Amino acid sequence: MKEQFIKEFTNRYTYKGEKILLGKAKLDGHIVPEVEISVPLKMITRHGLIAGATGTGKTKSLQILAEQLSLKGVPSLLMDIKGDLSGIAKAADPNNPKILDRYEKLKLPYTAQGFPVELLTISQEKGVRLRATITEFGPILLSKILGLNDTQTSIMSIIFKYCDDKKLPLIDLDDLRKVLQFVTENERGKSELSQNYGSIASSSLGSLLRSIVALEQQDAGRFFGEPSFNTDDLLQVRNGLGVINIIRLTDIQNRPQFFSTFLLSLLSEIYQTSPEVGDLDKPKLAIFIDEAHLLFNEASKVLLNQIETMVKLIRSKGIGLYFCTQVPGDVPEGVLGQLGLKIQHALRGFTAKDKKEINKAVENYPSTEYYKANELIQQLGTGEAFITCLDEKGIPTPLADTFMISPRSRMDILTPQEIDEIVNNSAMVKKYADDINKESAYEILSERMKTASDDDSATKKEPESTKATISKTEKSEPSIFEKIINSPLVRDMSRTFVREGSKMLFGALGVKNNTRKRK
Repeated sequence: MKEQFIKEFTNRYTYKGEKILLGKAKLDGHIVPEVEISVPLKMITRHGLIAGATGTGKTKSLQILAEQLSLKGVPSLLMDIKGDLSGIAKAADPNNPKILDRYEKLKLPYTAQGFPVELLTISQEKGVRLRATITEFGPILLSKILGLNDTQTSIMSIIFKYCDDKKLPLIDLDDLRKVLQFVTENERGKSELSQNYGSIASSSLGSLLRSIVALEQQDAGRFFGEPSFNTDDLLQVRNGLGVINIIRLTDIQNRPQFFSTFLLSLLSEIYQTSPEVGDLDKPKLAIFIDEAHLLFNEASKVLLNQIETMVKLIRSKGIGLYFCTQVPGDVPEGVLGQLGLKIQHALRGFTAKDKKEINKAVENYPSTEYYKANELIQQLGTGEAFITCLDEKGIPTPLADTFMISPRSRMDILTPQEIDEIVNNSAMVKKYADDINKESAYEILSERMKTASDDDSATKKEPESTKATISKTEKSEPSIFEKIINSPLVRDMSRTFVREGSKMLFGALGVKNNTRKRK
Protein backbone atom coordinates (compact mmCIF):
# COMPACT_ATOMS: atom_id res chain seq x y z
CA MET A 1 0.00 0.00 0.00
CA LYS A 2 2.73 2.48 1.01
CA GLU A 3 4.94 1.49 -1.95
CA GLN A 4 2.04 1.97 -4.33
CA PHE A 5 1.25 5.34 -2.71
CA ILE A 6 4.87 6.51 -3.06
CA LYS A 7 5.10 5.40 -6.69
CA GLU A 8 1.79 6.94 -7.75
CA PHE A 9 2.22 10.27 -5.95
CA THR A 10 5.88 10.69 -6.87
CA ASN A 11 4.95 10.19 -10.52
CA ARG A 12 2.00 12.61 -10.44
CA TYR A 13 3.78 15.35 -8.46
CA THR A 14 6.97 15.34 -10.56
CA TYR A 15 7.21 18.00 -13.27
CA LYS A 16 9.55 18.91 -16.10
CA GLY A 17 9.59 22.64 -15.35
CA GLU A 18 10.06 24.69 -12.19
CA LYS A 19 7.86 24.01 -9.19
CA ILE A 20 6.80 25.48 -5.86
CA LEU A 21 7.23 23.22 -2.86
CA LEU A 22 4.35 23.11 -0.35
CA GLY A 23 5.19 20.15 1.88
CA LYS A 24 5.35 16.36 2.16
CA ALA A 25 2.51 13.85 1.83
CA LYS A 26 1.04 11.88 4.73
CA LEU A 27 -0.43 8.39 4.76
CA ASP A 28 -2.21 6.76 7.71
CA GLY A 29 -1.24 9.72 9.88
CA HIS A 30 2.49 9.47 9.11
CA ILE A 31 4.69 11.75 7.01
CA VAL A 32 6.10 10.14 3.87
CA PRO A 33 9.37 12.07 3.28
CA GLU A 34 9.84 10.56 -0.18
CA VAL A 35 6.74 12.28 -1.58
CA GLU A 36 7.02 16.03 -2.17
CA ILE A 37 3.79 17.90 -2.78
CA SER A 38 4.39 20.82 -5.13
CA VAL A 39 2.75 22.96 -7.81
CA PRO A 40 4.09 23.57 -11.34
CA LEU A 41 5.18 27.22 -11.57
CA LYS A 42 3.60 27.65 -15.00
CA MET A 43 0.19 26.55 -13.63
CA ILE A 44 0.03 29.33 -11.03
CA THR A 45 -2.07 31.27 -13.56
CA ARG A 46 -4.78 28.59 -13.23
CA HIS A 47 -5.78 30.26 -9.93
CA GLY A 48 -6.51 28.66 -6.59
CA LEU A 49 -8.43 28.42 -3.32
CA ILE A 50 -7.14 28.41 0.27
CA ALA A 51 -9.92 27.41 2.67
CA GLY A 52 -10.30 26.27 6.25
CA ALA A 53 -11.72 27.12 9.65
CA THR A 54 -10.26 29.90 11.79
CA GLY A 55 -6.85 29.05 13.22
CA THR A 56 -6.07 26.14 10.90
CA GLY A 57 -3.22 27.85 9.00
CA LYS A 58 -4.80 29.55 5.96
CA THR A 59 -2.79 32.75 6.37
CA LYS A 60 0.46 30.80 6.73
CA SER A 61 -0.29 28.87 3.54
CA LEU A 62 -0.83 32.19 1.78
CA GLN A 63 2.48 33.41 3.20
CA ILE A 64 4.27 30.26 1.99
CA LEU A 65 2.95 30.66 -1.54
CA ALA A 66 3.96 34.34 -1.69
CA GLU A 67 7.47 33.50 -0.43
CA GLN A 68 7.98 30.63 -2.86
CA LEU A 69 6.83 32.78 -5.75
CA SER A 70 9.19 35.57 -4.70
CA LEU A 71 12.08 33.11 -4.70
CA LYS A 72 11.20 32.34 -8.33
CA GLY A 73 11.19 36.04 -9.21
CA VAL A 74 7.38 36.36 -9.30
CA PRO A 75 5.85 39.42 -7.55
CA SER A 76 2.57 39.14 -5.70
CA LEU A 77 -0.21 41.25 -4.19
CA LEU A 78 -1.63 40.38 -0.75
CA MET A 79 -4.54 41.75 1.29
CA ASP A 80 -3.52 42.06 4.95
CA ILE A 81 -6.76 42.33 6.92
CA LYS A 82 -5.55 40.91 10.23
CA GLY A 83 -2.21 42.74 10.16
CA ASP A 84 0.09 39.72 10.45
CA LEU A 85 1.29 39.45 6.84
CA SER A 86 3.61 42.44 7.06
CA GLY A 87 6.08 40.17 8.87
CA ILE A 88 7.10 38.78 5.47
CA ALA A 89 9.58 41.66 5.30
CA LYS A 90 11.66 40.21 8.16
CA ALA A 91 13.29 36.83 8.65
CA ALA A 92 11.79 34.37 11.13
CA ASP A 93 13.66 33.20 14.20
CA PRO A 94 16.08 30.56 12.82
CA ASN A 95 16.20 28.87 16.22
CA ASN A 96 12.45 28.54 16.75
CA PRO A 97 12.10 25.01 18.19
CA LYS A 98 8.64 24.39 16.64
CA ILE A 99 9.89 25.29 13.18
CA LEU A 100 13.04 23.20 13.54
CA ASP A 101 10.98 20.23 14.73
CA ARG A 102 8.66 20.56 11.73
CA TYR A 103 11.59 20.60 9.28
CA GLU A 104 13.16 17.65 11.02
CA LYS A 105 10.00 15.66 10.30
CA LEU A 106 9.97 16.94 6.71
CA LYS A 107 13.62 15.96 6.25
CA LEU A 108 14.31 19.40 4.76
CA PRO A 109 16.81 22.14 5.65
CA TYR A 110 15.35 25.36 7.04
CA THR A 111 16.48 28.85 6.04
CA ALA A 112 15.08 31.98 7.69
CA GLN A 113 14.72 34.85 5.25
CA GLY A 114 13.00 38.23 4.80
CA PHE A 115 11.57 39.33 1.46
CA PRO A 116 11.31 42.63 -0.40
CA VAL A 117 8.01 44.27 0.56
CA GLU A 118 5.99 47.33 -0.44
CA LEU A 119 3.28 48.43 2.01
CA LEU A 120 0.20 49.89 0.29
CA THR A 121 -2.82 51.63 1.81
CA ILE A 122 -6.26 52.98 0.90
CA SER A 123 -6.86 54.55 4.31
CA GLN A 124 -4.89 56.20 7.11
CA GLU A 125 -2.29 53.42 7.34
CA LYS A 126 1.30 54.21 6.41
CA GLY A 127 2.40 53.16 2.95
CA VAL A 128 1.96 53.79 -0.76
CA ARG A 129 -1.30 55.67 -1.28
CA LEU A 130 -3.62 53.90 -3.68
CA ARG A 131 -5.96 56.22 -5.57
CA ALA A 132 -8.37 55.97 -8.46
CA THR A 133 -10.47 58.55 -10.25
CA ILE A 134 -14.26 58.44 -10.23
CA THR A 135 -14.17 57.80 -13.98
CA GLU A 136 -11.85 54.80 -13.54
CA PHE A 137 -14.16 53.40 -10.87
CA GLY A 138 -17.13 53.54 -13.23
CA PRO A 139 -20.87 53.83 -12.52
CA ILE A 140 -21.52 50.20 -11.56
CA LEU A 141 -18.76 49.88 -8.96
CA LEU A 142 -19.44 53.37 -7.64
CA SER A 143 -23.11 52.47 -7.25
CA LYS A 144 -22.11 49.35 -5.32
CA ILE A 145 -19.93 51.28 -2.89
CA LEU A 146 -22.75 53.83 -2.44
CA GLY A 147 -25.29 51.08 -1.82
CA LEU A 148 -27.61 52.23 -4.64
CA ASN A 149 -30.57 50.24 -5.93
CA ASP A 150 -31.07 49.33 -9.62
CA THR A 151 -32.98 52.51 -10.45
CA GLN A 152 -30.38 54.73 -8.79
CA THR A 153 -27.61 52.78 -10.54
CA SER A 154 -29.20 53.53 -13.93
CA ILE A 155 -29.36 57.23 -13.00
CA MET A 156 -25.67 57.13 -12.05
CA SER A 157 -24.90 55.65 -15.47
CA ILE A 158 -26.76 58.56 -17.09
CA ILE A 159 -24.72 61.05 -15.04
CA PHE A 160 -21.48 59.38 -16.21
CA LYS A 161 -22.70 59.52 -19.82
CA TYR A 162 -23.62 63.20 -19.42
CA CYS A 163 -20.13 64.00 -18.08
CA ASP A 164 -18.48 62.06 -20.87
CA ASP A 165 -20.49 63.89 -23.54
CA LYS A 166 -19.91 67.32 -21.97
CA LYS A 167 -16.17 66.70 -21.42
CA LEU A 168 -16.45 67.01 -17.63
CA PRO A 169 -13.62 64.99 -16.02
CA LEU A 170 -14.73 63.12 -12.87
CA ILE A 171 -11.66 62.90 -10.65
CA ASP A 172 -12.92 62.93 -7.05
CA LEU A 173 -16.15 63.07 -5.06
CA ASP A 174 -16.19 66.89 -5.24
CA ASP A 175 -16.52 66.61 -9.02
CA LEU A 176 -19.41 64.17 -8.83
CA ARG A 177 -21.20 66.21 -6.18
CA LYS A 178 -20.85 69.42 -8.26
CA VAL A 179 -22.27 67.68 -11.35
CA LEU A 180 -25.30 66.51 -9.37
CA GLN A 181 -25.82 70.02 -8.00
CA PHE A 182 -25.54 71.51 -11.51
CA VAL A 183 -28.16 69.23 -13.07
CA THR A 184 -30.42 69.64 -10.03
CA GLU A 185 -30.27 73.38 -9.29
CA ASN A 186 -29.02 75.09 -12.45
CA GLU A 187 -31.53 75.77 -15.26
CA ARG A 188 -28.96 75.08 -17.97
CA GLY A 189 -27.93 71.82 -16.31
CA LYS A 190 -31.53 70.66 -15.85
CA SER A 191 -32.33 71.53 -19.45
CA GLU A 192 -29.30 69.68 -20.88
CA LEU A 193 -30.04 66.58 -18.83
CA SER A 194 -33.76 66.39 -19.61
CA GLN A 195 -33.42 67.19 -23.32
CA ASN A 196 -30.70 64.62 -24.05
CA TYR A 197 -31.15 61.88 -21.49
CA GLY A 198 -34.75 62.13 -20.24
CA SER A 199 -36.32 63.68 -17.19
CA ILE A 200 -34.92 62.63 -13.79
CA ALA A 201 -36.71 63.53 -10.57
CA SER A 202 -34.79 65.96 -8.39
CA SER A 203 -35.55 63.71 -5.40
CA SER A 204 -33.61 60.87 -7.08
CA LEU A 205 -30.64 63.13 -7.74
CA GLY A 206 -30.87 64.34 -4.14
CA SER A 207 -30.64 60.76 -2.85
CA LEU A 208 -27.41 60.31 -4.81
CA LEU A 209 -26.01 63.44 -3.18
CA ARG A 210 -26.87 62.12 0.28
CA SER A 211 -25.18 58.80 -0.50
CA ILE A 212 -22.00 60.63 -1.50
CA VAL A 213 -22.01 62.62 1.76
CA ALA A 214 -22.38 59.36 3.71
CA LEU A 215 -19.43 57.87 1.83
CA GLU A 216 -17.28 60.91 2.60
CA GLN A 217 -18.06 60.51 6.30
CA GLN A 218 -16.42 57.06 6.10
CA ASP A 219 -13.19 58.80 5.00
CA ALA A 220 -13.47 57.13 1.59
CA GLY A 221 -12.98 60.47 -0.14
CA ARG A 222 -9.20 60.24 0.22
CA PHE A 223 -9.18 57.21 -2.07
CA PHE A 224 -10.60 59.12 -5.05
CA GLY A 225 -8.19 61.45 -6.81
CA GLU A 226 -4.92 61.65 -8.67
CA PRO A 227 -2.29 60.45 -9.28
CA SER A 228 -4.00 57.15 -10.04
CA PHE A 229 -2.05 54.06 -9.06
CA ASN A 230 -0.15 52.49 -11.97
CA THR A 231 -0.65 48.73 -11.72
CA ASP A 232 2.68 48.16 -13.50
CA ASP A 233 4.30 49.17 -10.19
CA LEU A 234 3.14 45.81 -8.79
CA LEU A 235 5.54 43.95 -11.11
CA GLN A 236 8.84 44.85 -9.44
CA VAL A 237 11.71 42.41 -8.95
CA ARG A 238 14.64 43.20 -6.63
CA ASN A 239 17.86 41.23 -6.55
CA GLY A 240 16.12 38.35 -8.29
CA LEU A 241 13.27 38.25 -5.75
CA GLY A 242 9.70 39.18 -6.66
CA VAL A 243 8.42 42.10 -4.57
CA ILE A 244 5.53 41.20 -2.25
CA ASN A 245 3.01 44.07 -2.28
CA ILE A 246 0.88 44.12 0.87
CA ILE A 247 -2.27 46.24 1.11
CA ARG A 248 -2.76 47.08 4.79
CA LEU A 249 -6.47 46.92 5.59
CA THR A 250 -6.55 46.53 9.36
CA ASP A 251 -8.41 49.82 9.90
CA ILE A 252 -11.28 49.25 7.46
CA GLN A 253 -12.74 46.01 8.78
CA ASN A 254 -15.93 47.90 9.66
CA ARG A 255 -16.26 49.03 6.04
CA PRO A 256 -16.45 45.74 4.09
CA GLN A 257 -18.49 47.34 1.28
CA PHE A 258 -15.72 49.84 0.58
CA PHE A 259 -13.00 47.17 0.73
CA SER A 260 -14.79 44.75 -1.60
CA THR A 261 -15.63 47.46 -4.13
CA PHE A 262 -12.07 48.81 -4.08
CA LEU A 263 -10.80 45.28 -4.68
CA LEU A 264 -13.11 44.81 -7.65
CA SER A 265 -11.92 48.13 -9.05
CA LEU A 266 -8.27 47.16 -8.64
CA LEU A 267 -8.79 43.75 -10.27
CA SER A 268 -10.65 45.40 -13.13
CA GLU A 269 -7.85 47.93 -13.63
CA ILE A 270 -5.18 45.19 -13.61
CA TYR A 271 -7.21 43.14 -16.07
CA GLN A 272 -7.84 46.04 -18.47
CA THR A 273 -4.27 47.40 -18.47
CA SER A 274 -2.36 44.09 -18.66
CA PRO A 275 -1.44 42.91 -22.18
CA GLU A 276 -2.19 39.44 -23.50
CA VAL A 277 0.84 37.16 -23.12
CA GLY A 278 -0.59 33.65 -23.49
CA ASP A 279 0.78 30.71 -21.48
CA LEU A 280 4.05 31.65 -19.79
CA ASP A 281 6.54 29.35 -18.08
CA LYS A 282 6.51 31.82 -15.20
CA PRO A 283 3.57 34.04 -14.19
CA LYS A 284 3.88 37.84 -14.13
CA LEU A 285 1.86 38.33 -10.95
CA ALA A 286 -0.12 36.42 -8.33
CA ILE A 287 -2.95 38.08 -6.37
CA PHE A 288 -4.10 36.69 -3.03
CA ILE A 289 -7.51 37.81 -1.79
CA ASP A 290 -8.00 37.20 1.93
CA GLU A 291 -11.55 37.13 3.36
CA ALA A 292 -12.75 36.48 -0.19
CA HIS A 293 -16.39 36.15 0.87
CA LEU A 294 -16.46 39.97 1.19
CA LEU A 295 -15.87 40.15 -2.54
CA PHE A 296 -19.00 38.17 -3.37
CA ASN A 297 -21.40 39.17 -0.59
CA GLU A 298 -24.27 41.30 -1.90
CA ALA A 299 -22.64 41.47 -5.33
CA SER A 300 -25.17 42.03 -8.11
CA LYS A 301 -25.59 39.55 -10.94
CA VAL A 302 -23.77 41.95 -13.25
CA LEU A 303 -20.75 42.10 -10.94
CA LEU A 304 -20.67 38.32 -10.45
CA ASN A 305 -20.68 37.86 -14.21
CA GLN A 306 -17.81 40.34 -14.51
CA ILE A 307 -15.79 38.49 -11.86
CA GLU A 308 -16.38 35.12 -13.53
CA THR A 309 -15.33 36.53 -16.90
CA MET A 310 -12.22 38.08 -15.36
CA VAL A 311 -11.21 34.80 -13.67
CA LYS A 312 -11.59 32.95 -16.95
CA LEU A 313 -9.61 35.40 -19.06
CA ILE A 314 -7.00 36.98 -16.79
CA ARG A 315 -4.76 33.91 -16.89
CA SER A 316 -3.92 34.72 -20.52
CA LYS A 317 -2.38 37.94 -19.16
CA GLY A 318 0.01 35.94 -16.95
CA ILE A 319 -1.86 36.62 -13.69
CA GLY A 320 -3.10 34.13 -11.10
CA LEU A 321 -5.90 34.78 -8.58
CA TYR A 322 -6.07 33.06 -5.19
CA PHE A 323 -9.12 33.27 -2.94
CA CYS A 324 -8.69 32.74 0.80
CA THR A 325 -11.84 32.04 2.83
CA GLN A 326 -13.32 29.67 5.42
CA VAL A 327 -15.43 27.33 3.29
CA PRO A 328 -15.47 26.70 -0.48
CA GLY A 329 -19.17 27.61 -0.47
CA ASP A 330 -18.18 31.26 0.01
CA VAL A 331 -17.02 31.28 -3.61
CA PRO A 332 -19.65 31.15 -6.42
CA GLU A 333 -19.78 27.94 -8.43
CA GLY A 334 -18.82 29.72 -11.64
CA VAL A 335 -15.58 30.92 -10.02
CA LEU A 336 -14.89 27.78 -7.98
CA GLY A 337 -14.88 25.66 -11.12
CA GLN A 338 -12.00 27.77 -12.52
CA LEU A 339 -9.63 27.20 -9.60
CA GLY A 340 -6.85 24.71 -10.30
CA LEU A 341 -4.97 24.67 -6.97
CA LYS A 342 -6.96 23.85 -3.83
CA ILE A 343 -5.45 23.98 -0.36
CA GLN A 344 -8.08 22.82 2.10
CA HIS A 345 -7.32 23.12 5.81
CA ALA A 346 -9.50 21.59 8.52
CA LEU A 347 -13.24 22.22 8.68
CA ARG A 348 -15.25 21.79 11.88
CA GLY A 349 -18.58 19.95 11.76
CA PHE A 350 -20.36 21.30 14.84
CA THR A 351 -23.73 21.93 13.19
CA ALA A 352 -25.85 20.46 10.41
CA LYS A 353 -24.86 23.40 8.20
CA ASP A 354 -21.17 22.74 8.94
CA LYS A 355 -21.56 19.09 7.93
CA LYS A 356 -23.25 20.14 4.73
CA GLU A 357 -20.32 22.44 3.93
CA ILE A 358 -17.88 19.60 4.66
CA ASN A 359 -19.63 17.27 2.22
CA LYS A 360 -19.69 20.04 -0.38
CA ALA A 361 -15.96 20.68 0.10
CA VAL A 362 -15.08 17.00 -0.27
CA GLU A 363 -17.09 16.81 -3.49
CA ASN A 364 -14.77 19.43 -5.00
CA TYR A 365 -11.74 17.13 -4.71
CA PRO A 366 -10.72 14.08 -6.74
CA SER A 367 -11.87 10.80 -5.23
CA THR A 368 -9.15 8.83 -3.45
CA GLU A 369 -8.65 5.32 -2.15
CA TYR A 370 -6.03 6.43 0.36
CA TYR A 371 -8.14 8.68 2.61
CA LYS A 372 -11.64 8.87 4.04
CA ALA A 373 -11.78 12.51 3.07
CA ASN A 374 -15.05 13.46 4.80
CA GLU A 375 -13.64 12.22 8.12
CA LEU A 376 -10.01 13.28 7.76
CA ILE A 377 -10.92 16.84 6.73
CA GLN A 378 -12.23 17.39 10.28
CA GLN A 379 -9.07 15.96 11.87
CA LEU A 380 -6.37 17.87 9.97
CA GLY A 381 -3.94 19.57 12.34
CA THR A 382 -2.68 23.15 12.15
CA GLY A 383 -0.28 23.49 9.21
CA GLU A 384 -1.78 20.43 7.53
CA ALA A 385 -4.06 20.48 4.46
CA PHE A 386 -5.63 18.53 1.64
CA ILE A 387 -3.98 19.61 -1.60
CA THR A 388 -4.71 19.01 -5.26
CA CYS A 389 -3.52 21.02 -8.26
CA LEU A 390 -3.22 20.84 -12.03
CA ASP A 391 -0.13 19.18 -13.47
CA GLU A 392 1.65 20.60 -16.50
CA LYS A 393 -0.89 18.95 -18.80
CA GLY A 394 -3.81 20.51 -16.91
CA ILE A 395 -4.86 17.21 -15.27
CA PRO A 396 -5.83 17.31 -11.55
CA THR A 397 -3.31 15.60 -9.28
CA PRO A 398 -4.43 13.09 -6.63
CA LEU A 399 -5.74 14.50 -3.34
CA ALA A 400 -2.85 14.57 -0.86
CA ASP A 401 -2.95 14.94 2.90
CA THR A 402 0.00 17.35 3.18
CA PHE A 403 2.24 18.32 6.07
CA MET A 404 3.07 21.91 5.08
CA ILE A 405 6.44 23.62 5.21
CA SER A 406 6.77 26.71 7.43
CA PRO A 407 7.25 30.28 6.19
CA ARG A 408 10.84 31.51 6.05
CA SER A 409 9.76 34.96 7.19
CA ARG A 410 8.30 36.19 10.47
CA MET A 411 4.84 34.87 11.29
CA ASP A 412 3.87 38.00 13.17
CA ILE A 413 3.36 41.75 12.75
CA LEU A 414 6.09 44.32 12.24
CA THR A 415 6.89 46.88 14.91
CA PRO A 416 6.02 50.56 14.20
CA GLN A 417 9.73 51.28 13.79
CA GLU A 418 10.11 48.49 11.21
CA ILE A 419 7.08 49.80 9.28
CA ASP A 420 8.59 53.30 9.28
CA GLU A 421 11.83 51.88 7.93
CA ILE A 422 10.07 50.25 4.97
CA VAL A 423 7.94 53.32 4.24
CA ASN A 424 10.80 55.81 4.49
CA ASN A 425 12.97 53.80 2.10
CA SER A 426 10.24 53.32 -0.49
CA ALA A 427 10.47 55.19 -3.79
CA MET A 428 6.83 54.29 -4.48
CA VAL A 429 5.67 56.05 -1.31
CA LYS A 430 7.31 59.26 -2.52
CA LYS A 431 5.89 58.81 -6.01
CA TYR A 432 2.27 58.73 -4.82
CA ALA A 433 2.53 60.96 -1.75
CA ASP A 434 1.21 64.26 -3.13
CA ASP A 435 -2.25 64.97 -4.53
CA ILE A 436 -2.56 66.35 -8.06
CA ASN A 437 -5.41 68.84 -8.43
CA LYS A 438 -6.07 69.34 -12.14
CA GLU A 439 -9.02 71.21 -13.64
CA SER A 440 -12.01 68.90 -13.57
CA ALA A 441 -15.80 68.98 -13.40
CA TYR A 442 -15.81 70.90 -10.11
CA GLU A 443 -13.81 73.85 -11.44
CA ILE A 444 -15.53 73.88 -14.85
CA LEU A 445 -19.07 73.87 -13.44
CA SER A 446 -18.25 76.29 -10.62
CA GLU A 447 -17.12 78.85 -13.19
CA ARG A 448 -20.12 78.13 -15.39
CA MET A 449 -22.57 78.58 -12.49
CA LYS A 450 -20.81 81.79 -11.39
CA THR A 451 -21.06 83.25 -14.90
CA ALA A 452 -24.74 82.37 -15.12
CA SER A 453 -25.38 83.96 -11.72
CA ASP A 454 -23.65 87.21 -12.79
CA ASP A 455 -25.71 87.36 -16.01
CA ASP A 456 -28.96 86.87 -14.09
CA SER A 457 -28.09 89.65 -11.67
CA ALA A 458 -27.36 92.07 -14.51
CA THR A 459 -30.66 91.20 -16.22
CA LYS A 460 -32.69 91.82 -13.06
CA LYS A 461 -31.09 95.20 -12.41
CA GLU A 462 -31.61 96.65 -15.92
CA PRO A 463 -35.47 97.15 -15.88
CA GLU A 464 -35.38 98.92 -12.51
CA SER A 465 -32.71 101.35 -13.74
CA THR A 466 -34.65 102.13 -16.94
CA LYS A 467 -37.87 102.66 -15.04
CA ALA A 468 -36.20 105.06 -12.64
CA THR A 469 -34.70 107.05 -15.52
CA ILE A 470 -38.01 107.33 -17.35
CA SER A 471 -39.83 108.35 -14.17
CA LYS A 472 -37.29 111.03 -13.46
CA THR A 473 -37.51 112.40 -17.01
CA GLU A 474 -41.30 112.50 -16.92
CA LYS A 475 -41.32 114.47 -13.71
CA SER A 476 -38.78 117.03 -14.83
CA GLU A 477 -40.15 117.57 -18.44
CA PRO A 478 -44.07 117.65 -18.65
CA SER A 479 -45.49 117.07 -22.13
CA ILE A 480 -47.35 119.84 -24.17
CA PHE A 481 -50.67 118.08 -23.57
CA GLU A 482 -50.02 118.10 -19.79
CA LYS A 483 -49.17 121.84 -19.95
CA ILE A 484 -52.50 122.70 -21.78
CA ILE A 485 -54.64 120.54 -19.49
CA ASN A 486 -53.11 122.02 -16.36
CA SER A 487 -53.41 125.74 -17.48
CA PRO A 488 -55.88 128.02 -15.44
CA LEU A 489 -57.79 129.15 -18.58
CA VAL A 490 -58.59 125.62 -19.67
CA ARG A 491 -59.66 124.63 -16.14
CA ASP A 492 -62.15 127.64 -15.98
CA MET A 493 -63.58 126.88 -19.43
CA SER A 494 -64.08 123.28 -18.41
CA ARG A 495 -66.03 124.17 -15.28
CA THR A 496 -68.30 126.63 -17.25
CA PHE A 497 -68.96 124.06 -19.97
CA VAL A 498 -69.94 121.41 -17.42
CA ARG A 499 -72.27 123.80 -15.51
CA GLU A 500 -74.12 125.21 -18.60
CA GLY A 501 -74.31 121.82 -20.18
CA SER A 502 -76.01 120.43 -17.10
CA LYS A 503 -78.72 123.18 -17.18
CA MET A 504 -79.54 122.47 -20.83
CA LEU A 505 -79.76 118.72 -20.12
CA PHE A 506 -82.14 119.10 -17.15
CA GLY A 507 -84.30 121.66 -19.14
CA ALA A 508 -84.71 119.24 -22.00
CA LEU A 509 -85.90 116.61 -19.52
CA GLY A 510 -88.52 119.00 -18.08
CA VAL A 511 -86.80 119.45 -14.79
CA LYS A 512 -87.23 122.93 -13.32
CA ASN A 513 -84.76 124.72 -11.26
CA ASN A 514 -86.33 124.82 -7.78
CA THR A 515 -83.63 126.62 -6.07
CA ARG A 516 -85.21 129.15 -3.70
CA LYS A 517 -84.14 132.76 -3.90
CA ARG A 518 -83.13 134.29 -0.64
CA LYS A 519 -85.24 137.14 0.49
